[in-house]
Amino acid sequence: QVQLVESGGGLVQAGNSLRLSCAASGRTFSSYAMGWFRQAPGKEREFVAAISGSGGTTYHVDSLKGRFTISRDNAKNTVYLQMNRLKPEDTAVYYCAAYRSLVGYSGNAKAYDYWGQGTQVTVSS
Repeated sequence: QVQLVESGGGLVQAGNSLRLSCAASGRTFSSYAMGWFRQAPGKEREFVAAISGSGGTTYHVDSLKGRFTISRDNAKNTVYLQMNRLKPEDTAVYYCAAYRSLVGYSGNAKAYDYWGQGTQVTVSS
């Protein structure tokens, strides 16, 4: 069982940056692929980025490449999402998620077994 707790969300002006964190419980964090998803009001949950257990491989949705970056620190059981040059359309609840995989990563929400409660990001214009 893995418990995930996101933090770092908030209200920010367009053009600024935020870094989200997701702290995971357990002693086998490096055995889990991690992902970030987001859900805006009235929209379906969408994939943002994923990272393999070792952190050696990352995958970002094309529309966010260059602005958003996923990373992880396995010594701290934490995955991060660095968000730069934020836009009002980035406003959403951001979720981290995990599934057990030594080498893989996925952009499919159905692959993930564990989810955090989400953290709100609001970008004002």
